[in-house]
Amino acid sequence: MEKQRSVAFHTLGCKLNFSETSTLSRMMESEGFLKKEFEDVADVYVINTCSVTDNADKECRQLVRRIQRKAPESLVVITGCYAQLKPKEISEIPGVNLVLGAAEKFNLGSHLRELTKNDSGKISSCDIEDVSGFHASFSVNDRTRTFLKVQDGCDYTCSFCTIPMARGKSRSDSILNVVKQAEQLAEKGVKEIVLTGVNLGDFGKGPDGAKKKEESFFELIQELEHVDGISRYRISSIEPNLLTEDIIRFVAESRKFMPHFHIPLQSGSNEMLGAMRRRYKREHYAERVELIKSLIPHCAIGVDVIVGFPSESDVHFRETFEFLHQLPVSYLHVFTYSERDNTRALEIQPVVPMQVRYERNKLLRNLSYMKMQYFTEQFRGQKRPVLFEGHNKNGMMEGYTDNYIRVATPHREEWANSVIEWTI
Repeated sequence: MEKQRSVAFHTLGCKLNFSETSTLSRMMESEGFLKKEFEDVADVYVINTCSVTDNADKECRQLVRRIQRKAPESLVVITGCYAQLKPKEISEIPGVNLVLGAAEKFNLGSHLRELTKNDSGKISSCDIEDVSGFHASFSVNDRTRTFLKVQDGCDYTCSFCTIPMARGKSRSDSILNVVKQAEQLAEKGVKEIVLTGVNLGDFGKGPDGAKKKEESFFELIQELEHVDGISRYRISSIEPNLLTEDIIRFVAESRKFMPHFHIPLQSGSNEMLGAMRRRYKREHYAERVELIKSLIPHCAIGVDVIVGFPSESDVHFRETFEFLHQLPVSYLHVFTYSERDNTRALEIQPVVPMQVRYERNKLLRNLSYMKMQYFTEQFRGQKRPVLFEGHNKNGMMEGYTDNYIRVATPHREEWANSVIEWTI
């Protein structure tokens, strides 16, 4: 009788990657593979990579070396955004047996049936222009929260970004399929769904990536509101130019969509936004935030911001700092700009020294900490609904309020995956 093969996964990067890794894992189990933890010895290791972090190459090499020391006879497969962008570079890493591009990621099972240890650095990829189709994915680590992919790819041309080159054209699932998946997740006991995508607000273009929208994100959230069994939805991230007044007003009145938006800004300087090829100005961003806060005063608002973009002067950075300082946002995700091959940003001068980039990052992270402290203090002594997670972390359990304040309390099994009224 043939021995059951085992497979272990490791994910680098975003929530979208986590949802896809989780789906690949379930696919492999359905094909007869035994799932193992990445720290264990397995027959096959799959690393799902990211292109956003500037040390994708370094992280990938370190992980492959770890596998080689631990399980030298095992097969190593690399997939994800970095694998699509630089397949040859990855194929030359000692110990890598197979590199799968964007079109082949979800054909992992058929590739593994043919792969042997004698294979070294095989590449199965294609031009990103040829990538089409939509592969539905969701992550289920515990029943509390699931990341559900509803959109993939991007048609924007931001000058710092490689994601369109790694994931292809904007394309989406259908509203009908997304609702079906939400219903299935409800049956599994999932309480909260986080809607994810590369450019979520662009939802509605069919799986072939056609420019014409067949449906809209606003229509999607209206339908999801009626799914029984799901208590909470969150919108993972949405571009300010696609965050419409209709969406904001709907969330304000919704019983299920949480008072929480994450809206990428990238810079508070209009000159920098132009250089980045963003599709809005800071005035529009401020208007969106103002509307949210007027309709949902208790809403949490997260912001993505990049520091050290080429030609960002002290004056530009000060514009960003002051803009964020006065905006009633709750927290920042701060990214230090790092150079990406084949992006327009490489042509922009002058380059900001790394030390200056790090200093600016630190200043904004400190601002983020103060913003979150101030936001939390506004609700001190108030009761808010908290969905508690089941993990026991050294005798403690954690959860998030509806407006994304994290709380911790001594672990109580009966509170796991339950919404509890909690005094902040």
